[in-house]
Amino acid sequence: MAIWTGFIVIGRAAAARTLLPFDIALLRVVGASVVLVPWGWWLARRAGATSSLWGFSPLPLRPTVLCGLFGGLIYAILCYAGFFYAPAAHASVLMPGSLPLWTALLAALLLGDRITPARALGLACIVAGDVLVGGEGLLSAFGGGEVWKGDLIFMSAAFCWSVYSVLARRFALDAVRATIAITVFACFTYLPLFGLLTATGLLPTRLGSAPWGELLFHALFQGVGSVVISGITFVQMVRAFGPVKSTMITALVPGLSALGAVMLLAEPLGWNLLAGLALVTAGILFGVRAARQNTIKTIAVDADQTSASALKQS
Repeated sequence: MAIWTGFIVIGRAAAARTLLPFDIALLRVVGASVVLVPWGWWLARRAGATSSLWGFSPLPLRPTVLCGLFGGLIYAILCYAGFFYAPAAHASVLMPGSLPLWTALLAALLLGDRITPARALGLACIVAGDVLVGGEGLLSAFGGGEVWKGDLIFMSAAFCWSVYSVLARRFALDAVRATIAITVFACFTYLPLFGLLTATGLLPTRLGSAPWGELLFHALFQGVGSVVISGITFVQMVRAFGPVKSTMITALVPGLSALGAVMLLAEPLGWNLLAGLALVTAGILFGVRAARQNTIKTIAVDADQTSASALKQS
């Protein structure tokens, strides 16, 4: 959660400096690849026939491609692109706020998870909060504003990460192998494509004019921090608690990142943003409580069934 909070504030700060969205995405992939591609090669040697992408991904090809597209490539590009249109305070509400909403819907559709009344109330609060924050941006489109573009991009990024979290649960992926696989996929697809498009002039870049210190910082924070450390711990949390409860535990991110945007980036904090932040946080907390109660009921039912089975056997 600390890394996610810093990711939002630093991503917006970077957008106001020298680099473009595709530049930051490249540094993210490069930083993560330095650590994870050799690690993936070593694990793939042990995995044998289940490895893919020329023996660098420790997962089969299908989960590597699907998780790599949604959890690695598209998600990163959308996040950094959104920061160029909307402030970090909007990202702090819309990305963590939309995450439980998309995940609950996808988990119900693909995994058969039930949306309880308490969880539905939490999701309704999240939708109301997202509308309060993003509605102003949509209305500004009539006056020529571009904030709405960033808001929609942030919600699309949250959808991609939700798809990845549900896929990780559906394929029962190991946290380390899943993070390595999406990085290997991004490395083998994004790096050659970026090089080709920038060499032909189709894709603008500012990497050549950026200070080396800034490039190294983003490679370390965006790559090693946001991908290696945060990626592995997130997938491990999904395996332990499930995708819905895991994404509900992001309750701290909206408040902390919005506060960081105000204190560090001097962004305004209007009434609609405060109200949306409160609703989204309340919705996430409702979801956490609903998930906890559902887990307790499941454990109780399993215990009763085990006891009944033991009595029958005796």
